[in-house]
Amino acid sequence: MKFLIGLCLLAFLAPATPAATNPPNIVFILADDMGWGDLKANFPDGRISTPNLDRLAAAGMRFSDAHSASAVCTPTRYGVLTGRYCWRSRLKKGVLGGWSPALIEPDRPTVASFLKSKGYATGCLGKWHLGMNWSPDSREFGDGIEPARNPDRIDFSQRARGGPDDLGFDHWFGISASLDMPPYAFIRDGLIEGKLTARKKWIREGPATPDFEAVDVLPALNRAAVAWLDERARHPQPFFLYLALPSPHTPVVPSSTWQGRSPIGPYGDFVMETDAVCGSILDALDRLKLAENTVVIFTSDNGATPDSSSRETDRRGHISHGPWRGTKADIWEGGHRVPFLARWPGHTPAGSVCHDPISLNSLFATAAELCGTPLPAGAAPDSFSIADHLRGKAPSQPTHPYLIHHSISGMFAIRRSPWKFIDGSGSGGWSKGGKDNHPAQLYHLGNDPAESKNLFATEPTTAAELKALLDSCRNSEG
Repeated sequence: MKFLIGLCLLAFLAPATPAATNPPNIVFILADDMGWGDLKANFPDGRISTPNLDRLAAAGMRFSDAHSASAVCTPTRYGVLTGRYCWRSRLKKGVLGGWSPALIEPDRPTVASFLKSKGYATGCLGKWHLGMNWSPDSREFGDGIEPARNPDRIDFSQRARGGPDDLGFDHWFGISASLDMPPYAFIRDGLIEGKLTARKKWIREGPATPDFEAVDVLPALNRAAVAWLDERARHPQPFFLYLALPSPHTPVVPSSTWQGRSPIGPYGDFVMETDAVCGSILDALDRLKLAENTVVIFTSDNGATPDSSSRETDRRGHISHGPWRGTKADIWEGGHRVPFLARWPGHTPAGSVCHDPISLNSLFATAAELCGTPLPAGAAPDSFSIADHLRGKAPSQPTHPYLIHHSISGMFAIRRSPWKFIDGSGSGGWSKGGKDNHPAQLYHLGNDPAESKNLFATEPTTAAELKALLDSCRNSEG
């Protein structure tokens, strides 16, 4: 435990950063189920064109070893906004549904509430998927994707509580969960726009507003983000934009402008449209003369879904997970190794690559350091700053002394570079096979990035050390 405490204190014992006189704006773009190999800059052999994200990579830094906190979306989003692993919350596995109660505790600091306290304007646009309290006792709807009670019981004239607008965001516009989870409606500051008088189905059936169509969501969010930036340009106040795109998650619904643009079918089209939205944000920052003092980060909430033509995600030879084993939901690298790009003109070296392992949980601690302000007491216990990387400074030690990975079923792994220990057998997710006679898995990612040779039996000391560290982390308060 002393070793763990020492590691956890590393992020807090560095000399305090002087208060920032002109703190940067922050735009954090989170794609949904976009694989590491879907980004052309990561995987030149990929068959999807991503010119705008490649432009972002060329102007900033590409992180080759970045990881979502989970192999599925709800727990990753919890970690992004709170700097805390979601397995410390009530959600120990799986994801929430569109009707689920709020997951982020009402008194827990978020990146948004922290930055708002430092004078930032804060906006949330897109997919939330962290629950909201739709009724006085929203627990009746449960944490499952399918609601435990009939949502017709909800009084939609009342604002849903516990969402982005109660957690530090001045404004939010988007959808409650994934594009294939009802309610099928736009939500603005906790209120559904329109009335849920229709029923629609995208994989799952549920109540919808008559004019809501999944294909319209990404273009609507694009327009909303540009409009929000236009408004911010009229004010001297620094800003934080959390843009959570619903793509390329199922249903795969590229708009008519993008249909047929990719050589691999609708999935490629949807990735290309996602890339175009990112390009639109970059163009708006340039047009509004905001780019120079804006940190732009692009990443994904987990790895890509498995290639399955029955779910309209057939990739025709394109490998979304790149060279990594596994896919979304898995404890293997393909489940949580994600694209990650960062640009801060005049600070982040153009065209640079960082090979240090990092986590998406880093946003909170990074934002605090960029503001020159310590983290609030008790906040972001699992967040480590990457501000030195953004400033083009090589840290004297790894920014993350370890990473903890988590699969859809609740399987754990711990990474202390180059070693990765998995506390169980198999994928822990959707991929089949991979089980052997050993109770756990140990891989040396430097020598075996494909996780093909389990060293659990031949490296017992390393396995035992990592198992002990993982257990200490899981049992520690946070």
